[in-house]
Amino acid sequence: MKLNASKSVILAALALCGTAFAQSAAPAPESTLAFNAGLTTDYRYRGVSQSRLKPAVQAGVDYAHASGFYLGAWGSSIKWIKDSGGDGNLELDIYGGYKGTAGDVGYDVGVLTYQYPSNKLNPSANTTEIYGAVTFGVVTAKYSHSTTNLFGFANSKNSGYLDISATIDLGNGWSLVPHVGHQRVAKNSAASYTDYSIGVSKDIDGLILTAAIVGTDSKFYVAPNGKNLGRDGLVLSIKKNF
Repeated sequence: MKLNASKSVILAALALCGTAFAQSAAPAPESTLAFNAGLTTDYRYRGVSQSRLKPAVQAGVDYAHASGFYLGAWGSSIKWIKDSGGDGNLELDIYGGYKGTAGDVGYDVGVLTYQYPSNKLNPSANTTEIYGAVTFGVVTAKYSHSTTNLFGFANSKNSGYLDISATIDLGNGWSLVPHVGHQRVAKNSAASYTDYSIGVSKDIDGLILTAAIVGTDSKFYVAPNGKNLGRDGLVLSIKKNF
């Protein structure tokens, strides 16, 4: 009887301790701040090389609030501004928005401004877009609409980009990401095009390794050396999230 009583006392004490630990567990953070840095063999944006088919260095920071609001900034080295007769070798993206869910559907709405310091192009390369995206299962559809001229094209306000992509979890940190999109440049049909890609990535404790085949159906975007900046190519990248 004494042994059973002792067991009861010990179990009760453990139960109380477990309750105390549960009550003292740290609550979910109200906000998070994350950073990333990476290197790519070719900075492709919407299928078109921004770095003249050469490597680029990139880095970003993201703030997310538990309510769903977020802010972020991201930058990359580029070459296309100088190739277009301007100046500057940096792209800086600043964005903010809200993410939420409605039943089984996730949504994301926001605004993004692409800044090219001292680009000296006329019209300016600086561009602002509003965007909205919906996600169902592994598939995401997103539409971006420019509220300014688009990347230096004259009279190109109200251009739009629609894309559909999927992120398919293959297990053990592997993912398959197919993508297709269409860029419409207002009042400049020759510059409009469709892009596509399929990539595979591996997440190793926040170190992301990616290989992707990327291309477009356009021959409009050409480097000074005559190379098609939208041609099919293999892009390798490495990024660290921390």
